[in-house]
Amino acid sequence: MPTLCKPSVSVPENVITMEDTLKFAETAHAGKPQLPLVLRLIRNTGVQKRHIVQPIEKTLRHPGFEERNRIFEAEAKKRCPPVIGEALANAGLTTKDIDAIIFVSCTGFMMPSMTAWLINNLGFRTNTRQIPIAQLGCAAGGAAINRAHDFCTAYPDNNVLIVSCELCSLCYQPDDDGVGSLLSDGLFGDAVAAAVVRGSGGTGVSLERNASYIIPNTENWISYAVRATGFHFQLDRRVPGTMEPLAPVLRELAVNHGWNIASLDFYIIHAGGPRILADLSKFLGVDEDMFRHSWATLTEYGNIASAVVFDALRRLFEEDTMTPGATGVIAGFGPGITAEMAMGRWSTDAPTAGMDRVAHAVLASAEEAQ
Repeated sequence: MPTLCKPSVSVPENVITMEDTLKFAETAHAGKPQLPLVLRLIRNTGVQKRHIVQPIEKTLRHPGFEERNRIFEAEAKKRCPPVIGEALANAGLTTKDIDAIIFVSCTGFMMPSMTAWLINNLGFRTNTRQIPIAQLGCAAGGAAINRAHDFCTAYPDNNVLIVSCELCSLCYQPDDDGVGSLLSDGLFGDAVAAAVVRGSGGTGVSLERNASYIIPNTENWISYAVRATGFHFQLDRRVPGTMEPLAPVLRELAVNHGWNIASLDFYIIHAGGPRILADLSKFLGVDEDMFRHSWATLTEYGNIASAVVFDALRRLFEEDTMTPGATGVIAGFGPGITAEMAMGRWSTDAPTAGMDRVAHAVLASAEEAQ
């Protein structure tokens, strides 16, 4: 059974607090009629701080789409290798053991994909499959887990590396006064995450079933307007209410697996915002504390898009309360409106000694490539 091992997550060194965000919004958009609403919405996010790749002074300036995409590529190449090295060590594997790489991001564009750079510079085999996912937004973390599960089911004993690189601050649009854009400026943060799905062995979530679902006729509720200045985030006011139609889908998925969605042992849920988490716990009949890892990610890092599920899962690992056989669900939500869901059971495997050298080897390869 494929097993999702402990993720590695890294956030940039530049920190912006909620107080900073409110101050910058008041200054940059003073006198705009929608500003009081946006300030209230930002306060209600519960996001106490976020991490961004550039100092806030640079983030508040727009150097053009071309320069921003250059920064994305440079930062991705700098920040992904150490996270990958740690994820491989967590799984007890080396780059040579990886059969496919899934790279997800909705905040920058590269062609060839970042997967090609990783293979050429970090010591992966040249026959490693490349699976870039670019347009599922926040749902891509869940989708990557599900596609890795599918791959390992089709090719038993193969291993898949997932890499999520979300530099949301590079999509900030200082001249966009839309409510969705302004709210996103106070909600989204930057992060890089990686995790390995092992075809056999490993400690973590043994993936047993997955499913996808799209709420009909909601494809424009979360979207990018692609303009000369880059990606402009657009958010329909109906998005926070989408957990009511999605809760029955999650419930049915659990029932089909012989489980009760309200009585699982762990819940790794995309922290799209406070109402998403509050509503889903209500409609599923689950105590909000069961979503504590998702709440912690939202509070400390903001919405880090596809990386959310990996950070919440990392926190579950570090809490160290799971026992073999514990049941749980992983769910990511994003544009579409799309849900990517997985059911799994906690499993343990004997640790592999000496795997700290894996992380060092990957880092050394990356430093040579810079």
